[in-house]
Amino acid sequence: MADQGLLAQQRRALILEQVRRDGAVKVAELVDQFGVSDMTVRRDLDVLARGGAVEKVHGGAIAVGASTDEPGFEAKSTRESAAKAAVAAAAAALVEPGSVVAVSAGTTAFAVASRLLGIPRLTVVTNSLPVADLLRTAARELGEAAPALLLTGGSPTRSAALVGPLADQAIRSLHVDLLILGTHGVSEQAGLTTPNLGESETNRALVAAARRVLVVADHTKWGVTALSSFAELTEIGTFVTDEGLPEEARSVLAESVGTLVVAPPSGGR
Repeated sequence: MADQGLLAQQRRALILEQVRRDGAVKVAELVDQFGVSDMTVRRDLDVLARGGAVEKVHGGAIAVGASTDEPGFEAKSTRESAAKAAVAAAAAALVEPGSVVAVSAGTTAFAVASRLLGIPRLTVVTNSLPVADLLRTAARELGEAAPALLLTGGSPTRSAALVGPLADQAIRSLHVDLLILGTHGVSEQAGLTTPNLGESETNRALVAAARRVLVVADHTKWGVTALSSFAELTEIGTFVTDEGLPEEARSVLAESVGTLVVAPPSGGR
């Protein structure tokens, strides 16, 4: 019994170290990592949570103070509008005519999509319902001059993202030139993260399908760690952010991603 107690303490210490390092852990991954039962891992997390060391969430645990909030698309669209406009303008300027562009869900990615309408001969793949609505409206107004649209299908989340096996299967069959990827949070340790496990898996499929990955994230996303990681910083070809990003974060990103672009103010257009 004493040995079992010691082993439990050691395991919990390792779990806590992992949470502090990565920002989050999943029950299923801990089961595989330690070779114990699902119930044992959940008891470990209960003990750590009662002590205030972690916060339990569905499917795992996160660091205390980490983000599990996933507001709806409309709520998020009103946040940091000037910063998002600056990021979107800089990102859209990097899109080449005639390319196949995937656009993820999220309000910053949507802001980029709204600036793609004047770029000729684009094909846009998206799992974002607002982006799809935007492009369908553009097709009625612009005719053949509007970007061609391919919607992935899937089940919608609160953030109006289509996710799940149907979306993932469709995306895995595609090859795109450029992915414009939004994110809930960005950190040096956890990379890009989201509170939604389904959206995380679909984002991984998007990253795998893309020849180049362009991440769009305003400065408020830095230092935010949500439940599930879907890309490491080293997988990012271009990271576009705004002038509010702190110098320390700029240094980390400049060393980790292919190219860091800090967008100048756009006047909030």
